[in-house]
Amino acid sequence: MNVELFLLVISLLFFASIFTDKLSSRLGVPALLLFLGVGMLFGEDGLGIQFENIQLAQAFSTVSLCVILFEGGLGTKFQQIHPVMKEGVVLATVGVLLTCLISGGLIYVILRLTNVSRGVSIAGALLIAATMSSTDAASVFSILRTKGISLKHNLRPILELESGSNDPMAYILTSTLIGILTSEKSISWFFVGFSIIWQVAVGIGVGFLFGQFIVWLMRKVKISNESLYPLLILTACIFIFSATWLLGGNSFLAVYIGGLVIGNSKFAHKRHSLNFFDGISWLCQLSMFLILGLLVTPHNLEEAVVPGLIISVVMIFVARPLAVFLSFIPFKQYGWRDKTFLSWVGLKGAVPIILGIQCIAAEVPSATFLFHVAFFCTIVSLLLQGGTIDFLARKLDLDLPPEQTIDPSHFDIDLPEEILSQAVEMEVTDNMASQEGTKLMDISLPVGSLVMLIRRADKYLVPKGHTLVRPGDYLLVITEDRSAIVQSEQHLAWQLEFIDNPYTFFLQKHAELKEYTQNKNRKKI
Repeated sequence: MNVELFLLVISLLFFASIFTDKLSSRLGVPALLLFLGVGMLFGEDGLGIQFENIQLAQAFSTVSLCVILFEGGLGTKFQQIHPVMKEGVVLATVGVLLTCLISGGLIYVILRLTNVSRGVSIAGALLIAATMSSTDAASVFSILRTKGISLKHNLRPILELESGSNDPMAYILTSTLIGILTSEKSISWFFVGFSIIWQVAVGIGVGFLFGQFIVWLMRKVKISNESLYPLLILTACIFIFSATWLLGGNSFLAVYIGGLVIGNSKFAHKRHSLNFFDGISWLCQLSMFLILGLLVTPHNLEEAVVPGLIISVVMIFVARPLAVFLSFIPFKQYGWRDKTFLSWVGLKGAVPIILGIQCIAAEVPSATFLFHVAFFCTIVSLLLQGGTIDFLARKLDLDLPPEQTIDPSHFDIDLPEEILSQAVEMEVTDNMASQEGTKLMDISLPVGSLVMLIRRADKYLVPKGHTLVRPGDYLLVITEDRSAIVQSEQHLAWQLEFIDNPYTFFLQKHAELKEYTQNKNRKKI
């Protein structure tokens, strides 16, 4: 295939995948699952694109996962995860280990009893479990952020911390078991234990120290071209990953820690850099799932249907809940609803498939079968668990109203993070101003609020007290209390309604108060 034709095919794949993201919100299924579907549609059993380069798929998937984990660290606020640090770390380590052991044992027994084991040994069953023992960061970040799910009891930061930091544990378990299955010599368990401790220690150390160094470097060195700041951070991500590998540490843990350090520090052009990485992360997710979809041919999944269903049931309904409930024994403040929800959000994604590719590259016995099983289980998890997270949160009464965010579509400006957290976009309505215009000083805004900018059509106006604002204008407001803005708008609407027809206004408010009292009494009964 020549370069022009190759670029045409790639652009068509990207177009199809990008527009499936909007389709996913309407269908209620994760966008990542549709990315996989697009890859399979264009693959060998679809439009006929043949892709069988395991080494290229492994290399690209590894780099993509590196960037996704780094961006996950950049977007995780330390003040949010600090109160749940213990819970997240326990789930990312003990939880993954328990999931692997429980799943591996049950998978081995059930596959033997159902005669679909294909000669899988106990080490092979543990390897299957290890590849799927972690909660996938890309899936969790994508679903929680695109659906805007907010949760009670700090469950969301627990999930983000766990999913962002538990892939290294799954990788360690998988690489250890691959070494056991492919080694012709006897394995020293002392060496295995020391290797795991070394990988974790080096990963944390390199990620933290080099993350601090990059922050110091960006504060001290001023680059004339501000577009190079995001590239500097991208270079740091790649360096942390490769340097940790050279020292024998866990590279995935290192990039997450490095991203966490950099994302929670202050430096020049931080907002610009975070937006850049958000786009790069989506590009990596899209590309990774497209490649994985191209790599799999649906007719080869037939042999994985029965084992895949068995393993999915074991991991979703038995192993993950047991691991969560056992891991949370020390944390008495969490009830059964919290643990049930955490158990359900054990989403699988690209990581099991990537680890399955590594098994094929390492020539593990029955590696192709393992890869197809991992792929099938990922589809089941994304469909069953990913599509019902918001529904389960409502049923367990754990959901919260979505957080208010500034709409950047009307004010295309780059604000510092501290200011953006207090910024609110407000549309001027008929209740707030007349068609001829009302002075800004006459609009009732909460105490502690300041109008920074006014947008009228395509023009921006510098606000002053005597500036006339009209319906349809947008105000960029800095406020100490976001909820006060909403209450202010309601107050203005009530004032206008009272002036127009006071009798109807009082009747309506009396009916609302009566209905509220009746509902409150029903709840008490």
